[in-house]
Amino acid sequence: MPPVGGVEPSLVPREVVFVIDTSGSMGGQSLEQAKAALKLAIQRLSAQDRFNIIRFNSDTFALFKEPQLANAKAKAVAVTATESLFAHGGTEMAPAIRLALSGQASGGYLRQVVFITDGAVDNERELFELVRERLDESRLFTVGIGSAPNSYFMVRAAEFGRGTYTF
Repeated sequence: MPPVGGVEPSLVPREVVFVIDTSGSMGGQSLEQAKAALKLAIQRLSAQDRFNIIRFNSDTFALFKEPQLANAKAKAVAVTATESLFAHGGTEMAPAIRLALSGQASGGYLRQVVFITDGAVDNERELFELVRERLDESRLFTVGIGSAPNSYFMVRAAEFGRGTYTF
């Protein structure tokens, strides 16, 4: 129901960690779709939200040392960084999961991890266990990219993460 009198409901601010797969399997249209989705998500953050971006392939790299307020400057930096992503290397997902699920959200923030990948991995059990061990108060949402994402991995990871899966 819309609020009475046009008053906006107070929403809990979010701390969103976007994790984007830039491994070789994401080459071509898959990475272009992932980048477009990430840019849209960044633009939709409210000014009270905080965010960070982690990209992974054979290496894992966080854009910011810690989550930033979603102001115009931080969003512009994130969009520029997203546009420069390219696919190469292997799919080393465990370090990205560890980094994304490390630490706690700042007081008063709801922590969400959004994992954007084709899920091309062969160590699902290890990754599920890692999510279970490190999730704490965070929620994990998975976004399947490409023509044939690993739906088994994506659905189960979201279930373990108390989140949802989108393809």
